[in-house]
Amino acid sequence: MTDVKQLPEAFLKEMEQLLGDEYEAYIKSYEEAWKPGLRVNTLKITPEEFKNMSHLNLIPVDWTEKGFYYEDTERPARHPFYYAGLYYLQEPSAMTPAERLEITPGEYVLDLCAAPGGKATALGAKLQGKGFLVANDISNSRAKALLRNLELFGIRNSMVTNETPGRLAGYFPEFFDKILVDAPCSGEGMFRKDPDVAKTWDETRPEFFGKIQKDIIANAISMLKPGGRLLYSTCTFSPVENEGLISYVLEHFPEMKLLDIAPYEGFAPGYPSLGNNDERLAKCVRIFPHRMDGEGHFLALMEKEGTLTPSSDRPRTKLDKISQKLLEDFFQNVSAPYDFQKMEVRGSNVYYLPDKDTCSLKGIKFLRNGLFLGELKKNRFEPSQPFAMALSGEDYAHVINLSSSDERIARYLKGETLLLSEAETPAQNGWQLVCTDGFPLGWGKAVGSTLKNKYPSGWRQMG
Repeated sequence: MTDVKQLPEAFLKEMEQLLGDEYEAYIKSYEEAWKPGLRVNTLKITPEEFKNMSHLNLIPVDWTEKGFYYEDTERPARHPFYYAGLYYLQEPSAMTPAERLEITPGEYVLDLCAAPGGKATALGAKLQGKGFLVANDISNSRAKALLRNLELFGIRNSMVTNETPGRLAGYFPEFFDKILVDAPCSGEGMFRKDPDVAKTWDETRPEFFGKIQKDIIANAISMLKPGGRLLYSTCTFSPVENEGLISYVLEHFPEMKLLDIAPYEGFAPGYPSLGNNDERLAKCVRIFPHRMDGEGHFLALMEKEGTLTPSSDRPRTKLDKISQKLLEDFFQNVSAPYDFQKMEVRGSNVYYLPDKDTCSLKGIKFLRNGLFLGELKKNRFEPSQPFAMALSGEDYAHVINLSSSDERIARYLKGETLLLSEAETPAQNGWQLVCTDGFPLGWGKAVGSTLKNKYPSGWRQMG
């Protein structure tokens, strides 16, 4: 919790001017601890099912049915359900942007500033495995964290890119049905949660980020289809980065119009006075910690003039005979529908492609296109960790299912070999999908009553 006495004086004066009579209530909110939250992965489980089986003391987040508060003394990142991808740890107000951007399965969706993946995983879950999600981040290290979170969630129809918005725009002109721009910002809305953010703030930061945001939003608009929708968000209170930025968009991009955002009683409207007195700015949403149990955010939903045309592109590939045979042998044990015409072999790696032909994207920097299924080795197929996370416990014929309270689960997540009881020993040796309470964690290879651990080193639980 941040001591309000340590906040920059210039920032406090700005907030007093912004909030007027509400300023004291805002300052008083710093006496309260911020509330941590998690968002349920609806690709794997419903919020109600998760609440009923969870070990956590959960309280629903009112503005999204997928979100819950938990006690700050609890450690959900240590529980096996976290490693099964059942939820994403996310500050509750940060759940709002992806929640308020309506997504229809089959659409082409872009999260332009996506790392570490809180909003991208939410958008991917909404697509339900149909369509195409591009999750981009300019930082290579952050893009790697983004990829890991998408894989943990079991999202198979995504492409993770590592490009500037300008270069990305060259590959995807008027391409996306929906775009989320959670822009880099001065972070004023996170001061209560994170004292370090407040320490790095100075009066120049809003203007600095404002210039970056203008470039980002211009490129995002160029990638949006006519009739498509774009949601812009920040975690700052700065007028320059919020109403000022949207006012700039409305002035320089007349094809963009502001839309109403689904309401919540704690939402505050945007301030027209902070954007050339344009009354349309009242359709924007501001989130303040003294009005609702969250931190500071700003949202604006816009639509591009025109008629939206459906996206229907779909790749067709042809496997060589040897690869096809090896994959067919393995997939005899997979009941989930996987189309061999969407599989592609690159070197020895096998990928399951999203519903988009990406052959025209030569030269683009990406970490992953589609779902990494596994590797062809010495006349056999070895399934990958991302593939395991994209399956359900019912999708594979050979399953080792252990209770989340079983001490062997912790050992499995640390990469240790497991011993199985007589009743657990599978009828045949070979690949086993290791599950906890029915939810996949990864692979193991059975040899009698011994389960050789195939949980990858980069995913293992430390300590």
